[in-house]
Amino acid sequence: MYTIITLLVVIFVLVIAITNQNKFGAIPTGERLERIKKSPNFKDGKFQNLSETPQMSEEARFSTMLKELFFSKNKKPENQIPSIKTDLHTLNPNEDALVWFGHSSYLIQIDGKKILVDPVFSGSASPFSFNVKAFDGSNFYQPDDIPEIDYLVITHDHWDHLDYKTVLELKPKINRIITGLGVGAHFEKWGFDTSKIVETDWFEDVLLDDGFRFFCTPARHFSGRGLKHKRSLWVSFLLETPSQKIFIGGDGGYNAHFKEIGKKYGPIDLAILENGQYNKAWKYIHLMPEQVLQAASDLKTKRILPVHSGKFALANHAWNEPLKRITELNKNTIPLVTPQIGELVYLKNTKQTFTKWWLNVDAQ
Repeated sequence: MYTIITLLVVIFVLVIAITNQNKFGAIPTGERLERIKKSPNFKDGKFQNLSETPQMSEEARFSTMLKELFFSKNKKPENQIPSIKTDLHTLNPNEDALVWFGHSSYLIQIDGKKILVDPVFSGSASPFSFNVKAFDGSNFYQPDDIPEIDYLVITHDHWDHLDYKTVLELKPKINRIITGLGVGAHFEKWGFDTSKIVETDWFEDVLLDDGFRFFCTPARHFSGRGLKHKRSLWVSFLLETPSQKIFIGGDGGYNAHFKEIGKKYGPIDLAILENGQYNKAWKYIHLMPEQVLQAASDLKTKRILPVHSGKFALANHAWNEPLKRITELNKNTIPLVTPQIGELVYLKNTKQTFTKWWLNVDAQ
């Protein structure tokens, strides 16, 4: 009995020591917490989704999950992911373009501003560098490749969207941070100037320079980097620039909020929606491919950029299944934007075409 108790104490101390590391960030306190407590979306000490959202669905079966874990095939590509190394420092400043870096990281250059969303360049989507490693060929872009950023957008604080090492290296280049309530606690702990951090609640909006406005919109998900979850808000954004409307979807399952956003802000020029790392057991907190198309229709978008795939294996499906499924399901209903990592997407060119690059990787 004494040995068991000692072992439990050691494990407890190790867990506390690990989660107190700087990279785990901070829980909101003080004035930040007082503001959070005034949010209608914060109840019983945690942020809540707009509707009941179990993290595991009624379809979840332990035996099924165990089988998928050990017998799923092709979770990682057999060969190197193709990518294009675009010199981001020499982009034509008058060109409205987007560059995807794999998973949910991308740079938007539009109307003279540069917006970087959820950058993860460390090669891992985990607090431990040896875990959840990037696919071979998917991590060629590094902080040094990124130019000065007008707005860094962080949709929530999960490790595959908020990367400690990446944001620290980018710190000198970041002019403003746009994120959800509570996420600023991480950045403040990491030494960022708090005057540069803008934290928003659902249904709030932020008017910035030269006609740029971020409308903070709901997402159906959760947050947390350590032992405590839902202490900061997970968000999506409708970015309105002088010339376009772009939906920055972050992570989250399907719900009525997509239709409400489309009704209020549509039509939208481009919707960037998660399509990957899904599982029927997680259907309330992640979109399945057919739901991506429904969400896009609800949003009244003209084009879809499906993200959240192509870099990390966080679910048990084949690495290229998300892009296979959405292209098969789409039937050209809404044009899909499916670039290689690093390929320039021209935001004003609605006729731009893309190769099905994910079909050839395993055959190389």
